[in-house]
Amino acid sequence: MSIKNVLWGAPRIHGELLKLGFAVAQSTIAKYMVWNVGPSDQRRATFLRNRGPHIASMDLFVVPTICFIQLYVLVTVRLARRELVWINVTKHPTAEWIAQQITEALHEPREFLELKANE
Repeated sequence: MSIKNVLWGAPRIHGELLKLGFAVAQSTIAKYMVWNVGPSDQRRATFLRNRGPHIASMDLFVVPTICFIQLYVLVTVRLARRELVWINVTKHPTAEWIAQQITEALHEPREFLELKANE
């Protein structure tokens, strides 16, 4: 099963075998699974070299003020040079506000973001 379904892990194969009436421990399945079916086309280093300059990280977190007001902060960092790309603060974040911040931070058209969100 692990050769024919490379994306299945031991828990999934264990569940399928239970449905078929085979009582096998999940640890036994993991022990006999074939992990490396073939050579990978692209290694992690190649992936990061090719796409590293375009990868960004975003974080939305809450900051309580001294007056007990909660402010929401959205931070965007480009991982290639660890540079701060965008930061903005609001009291009431909405989906439209977040989409606008992503658009301004990454310079992507808003239609592209909405298309990706609906897929």
